[in-house]
Amino acid sequence: MKKKVTQHYVDNKKFLEAMVIHKEKVNNAKENNKTKPDVTNYIGECFLKIANHLSYRPNFINYTYRDDMISDGIENCLQYMNNFNPEKSKNPFAYFTQIIYYAFIRRIQKEKKQTLVKQKMIANAGVENIMDQHEGDDSQYRSQLLDFLQRNQKIEEPEKKKKDKK
Repeated sequence: MKKKVTQHYVDNKKFLEAMVIHKEKVNNAKENNKTKPDVTNYIGECFLKIANHLSYRPNFINYTYRDDMISDGIENCLQYMNNFNPEKSKNPFAYFTQIIYYAFIRRIQKEKKQTLVKQKMIANAGVENIMDQHEGDDSQYRSQLLDFLQRNQKIEEPEKKKKDKK
């Protein structure tokens, strides 16, 4: 029976070769006081493929800001790619997957903080006050939105919170 050959979306050997060549070009540019060379298309494609495939994991798939997560991951790879040392590790795929993974985690934490801030602002401002600022004959929709916000975001008026605590 023949062993089934799996096709990986990033060839680690080719990726390592590309990283070694790029590292040599960067070192030559430093020695000759020249500007750093641009990242090759192949390396950029590898970063993009790793980020895209990682974003399809079950712990990242359902976020609405997945594109932002991917962008953050690629940005961090470009930022830290010169820290990759082929003498220490022969696995650039794992190195950059870790970088992207932690970029995703940081983006999720930022978005959660932002959501919490929005919820607190709505709660402290009083949803009724926000809703009353809009003029027009849409009171039915306003009350539906108010009910929805209070049910799903557990927003209470600050005065009610004070009374409940007493």
